[in-house]
Amino acid sequence: MPHTCTLEQAVDRVLSEIDGPIHLGLPLGLGKPNRWVNALYARVRDMPERQLTIYTALCLARPRADQDLQRRFLEPFVDRVYGDYPELAFLADLHSGDLPANVRVEQFFFQPGSLLQCEPAQQDYISSNYSHVARDLNAKGLNLVAQLVAADAAQPEHFSLSCNPDVTLDLLPLLNKRREAGETVLSVAQIHGDLPYMAGDAQVPRDTFDIHIVEDERTTLFSTPNMPVTLQDHCIGLFASALVRDGGTLQIGIGSMGDALAAALMVRQRDNTGYRQLMQALQANEAWAEAIAASGGLAPLEQGLYGCSEMFVNGLLALAEAGLVRRQVYADTRLQRLSLAGALDQQGRLQSVQTLLDAGLPATLQPGDLAWLCDSGLLPGGIRLEEGELHLPDGGRIAADLSDPQAQARLQPYLGRARGGVVLHGGFFLGPESFYRRLRELDDTERQRFAMTGIRYINELHGQEELKRLQRRDARFINTVFTMTLLGAGVADQLEDGRVLSGVGGQYNFVAQAHALEDARSILLLRSWRESGGEVSSNIVWEYGHTTIPRHLRDIVVTEYGIADLRGKTDAQVIKALLNISDSRFQPGLIEQAQQAGKLPADFRLQERFTNNLPERLQWLRDEYPTLFAEYPLGSDFSAVEQDLLRALSWLKSKLRLTEVLELGKATLDAPEPAAYPEHLRRMSLEAPDGVREALYQRLLLAGLEATGRS
Repeated sequence: MPHTCTLEQAVDRVLSEIDGPIHLGLPLGLGKPNRWVNALYARVRDMPERQLTIYTALCLARPRADQDLQRRFLEPFVDRVYGDYPELAFLADLHSGDLPANVRVEQFFFQPGSLLQCEPAQQDYISSNYSHVARDLNAKGLNLVAQLVAADAAQPEHFSLSCNPDVTLDLLPLLNKRREAGETVLSVAQIHGDLPYMAGDAQVPRDTFDIHIVEDERTTLFSTPNMPVTLQDHCIGLFASALVRDGGTLQIGIGSMGDALAAALMVRQRDNTGYRQLMQALQANEAWAEAIAASGGLAPLEQGLYGCSEMFVNGLLALAEAGLVRRQVYADTRLQRLSLAGALDQQGRLQSVQTLLDAGLPATLQPGDLAWLCDSGLLPGGIRLEEGELHLPDGGRIAADLSDPQAQARLQPYLGRARGGVVLHGGFFLGPESFYRRLRELDDTERQRFAMTGIRYINELHGQEELKRLQRRDARFINTVFTMTLLGAGVADQLEDGRVLSGVGGQYNFVAQAHALEDARSILLLRSWRESGGEVSSNIVWEYGHTTIPRHLRDIVVTEYGIADLRGKTDAQVIKALLNISDSRFQPGLIEQAQQAGKLPADFRLQERFTNNLPERLQWLRDEYPTLFAEYPLGSDFSAVEQDLLRALSWLKSKLRLTEVLELGKATLDAPEPAAYPEHLRRMSLEAPDGVREALYQRLLLAGLEATGRS
């Protein structure tokens, strides 16, 4: 029986029942019971004889700023949005180098960019595909797992794994097998009152966990506010949206490019005329018509999409709310085949008896066939089969012959809706606070449509492969990279020198699936250039010292300038396709490098229509189609003044090295008078500068506000 106790009593029990080293597994992201983990860590810190190793990923910390100008913006925002979110004490010690000798932290995914300078974290990073994490952690001797869960008064015998069934569902059978072999393995659950209660596979019996902490958690859930969607991102999202096929499957990741894609798909649906005009302005109908026709289209989505994404992101929920993610899939293979054959309408209702026959059901019903039809909801449970006749609920009898027109007519009123249809499978979720609120507000019927489940189900084809192939038709697995080599290799997780930015996560899983599934495509989104500290550089390079996605798995790449279909192409064709979507400021140098390597002929010349890939060519689009380039298409936690400030600070970061800002005092900045932006200066506590430093900050900020315009 589960043991119910306080937070500190749960620590006591773990320390008493596990004699040797503690190997603690924690969910990635939102699902960590931070206060309990902090209590265990505090206790073990003072017990040098006890060893604790923590295995986890995506440890979430409030955003912090290194420079005073950024800090003035962030701190009030962080206080408002993150409230009393309890940060992980071990993470702070990891950052500062104060982690005790008896504690180690091994992670398979970092909060992006947060641990670049942390040598212990870099040394203890585990490079594993997301779908292999449960296997790898179990092999390390995991003997303790702890997780935040959701509770529902209407489900007193169950918990919901809510935001994180991902690895937990894959891990539990492995841990139970070791328990049965006599090993001590403990599991701890703590309820968080604001976690959405997700049903389906995420719902588990309460006795799944050995220890239930009675102190319900009510602290602020960590959220990821929507960030601005830039012109670059919008153009990338527009091109990617044209590669999504109606009736297909969609996976997208977190971030502004994913938001841009979701926004573009909604525009494609609600304002198709404006969408087509915008795509024409982007030259989509000229240079990229073939790729769009082969993989997607420009028409509205009449059949809708099914979401299959390791991360259930805000953009996918927005697409469901807009009616685009609505194609239902079923856990029953026979039902899924019926759905694909057109026997079920969009609500899952059986359209006619004849469609059953067309889909292969035998005309003469057998007891097993009738039981399946009733269990699946296609017929009511009151129908009985006796001596070759169907006994109907109204007392009538008909021959058990589905090919008989009279039998078909008599059964038509009884045709029902298939049970268990879902529009999205997700492994974990993380997003803005409004995302959690909307999930909490779903009614029971709506909630059942979003199936949170184990990561191996989503990220791999192995296991239930026939069903997955039926569900994942025309899949578009859309992810981001920060660099591409001209030969088609993608870089998303690590710098050239070996330091890890984030982790491989499930990116390889989805790329591999795209090559294994019929009619599926892997689409990598990439900003073709970046600017930092006044220096502009290309994100398409000849070579890079690390690869996340090897070039033999190259498929489709999208930048703000277009689409490069690389699948099955020769090296020279790949190079030419990527040059077509690279920034023209860097094309000559890239061509020269390819020619020096013998990968392009010496007389190669880029077609003229691709030699004007410049930001200026895209700038006018925002003015021409202002409603289609919203800076926050999925909403924002930033006030209007904060949005202006964030835009100005981003501009300053791209143009100036803020670490050297005091050396810029002699620079002549064409800044407006302070009276032009009184609210903005008050928000940054710069309305009355105190000293030279603050006066310079004020001038820099005013220059940035003027350069980026006001909302």
